[in-house]
Amino acid sequence: MDLTSKYFNGVDWRYVDHSSGLEPMQSFAFDDTFSESVGKELSSNVVRTWIHQHTVILGMHDARLPFLSDGIRYLTDEQGYNAIVRNSGGLGVVLDQGVLNISLIFKGMNEITIDEAFTVMYLLVAKMFEDEDVDIDTHEVEHSYCPGKFDLSINGRKFAGISQRRVRGGIAVQVYLCVEGSGETRAEMMKNFYDRALQGVETKFQYPSIVPEDMASLETLLGHQITVQDVMFRLLYAIKNMGGRLNMEPLTDVELKNYERYYDKMVERNTKINAQMNEDK
Repeated sequence: MDLTSKYFNGVDWRYVDHSSGLEPMQSFAFDDTFSESVGKELSSNVVRTWIHQHTVILGMHDARLPFLSDGIRYLTDEQGYNAIVRNSGGLGVVLDQGVLNISLIFKGMNEITIDEAFTVMYLLVAKMFEDEDVDIDTHEVEHSYCPGKFDLSINGRKFAGISQRRVRGGIAVQVYLCVEGSGETRAEMMKNFYDRALQGVETKFQYPSIVPEDMASLETLLGHQITVQDVMFRLLYAIKNMGGRLNMEPLTDVELKNYERYYDKMVERNTKINAQMNEDK
């Protein structure tokens, strides 16, 4: 069975629109909540859209930067961005009103490989833009921020990155799509962040050497205006065209309780980072 048939044809997908009104820590708590629900078969698969204003989401590796406090102060004081540490690995990414995040959440344990889970998201994004005269490549764009094996690029310039997290039998595959604005400007900010947070110190972990020109938005790469709202419509049409069945079931009482638990964990993690920053002042 091909992956399109396995994950979409005749499969129920619960659509959750969180494109406004949430703080970033809430988003990651919701993905963990839905992962548990799907893993325990208390929910159908979930597709969730989320957008956040002027926030840099740091990974666990970023939390170990030698001058993290200086890097975060650059983001907050000079660039007007908030910064939080997410509950998964990887490195920092930029979120703003021109960046659409999509989470696909489905049941899976050891029988679903990391690459298979990533490929499901790639197939969906490719379907979303199949009417455009472009080839979407999937390979690491080395000099981007948060580089990874499943970076998505057009003509060598990255516009999206994919990550995944596994919680209690559920898999959350998350993609950020730089839709509007300048991907190059976002990359320049992250380059400066790492410069401030590393200050030339050699570390065991290899942080990215960012070349801003290696990143771009879809608006730039497609050569015409496209909005986050346009891409959200493309997402829903793509799922339907691949045979998926969409529903909009509300949160259950159990999910609300689980959400509070996962949100508290996110707050606790970031409180520790903030305490460390205050010590470094």
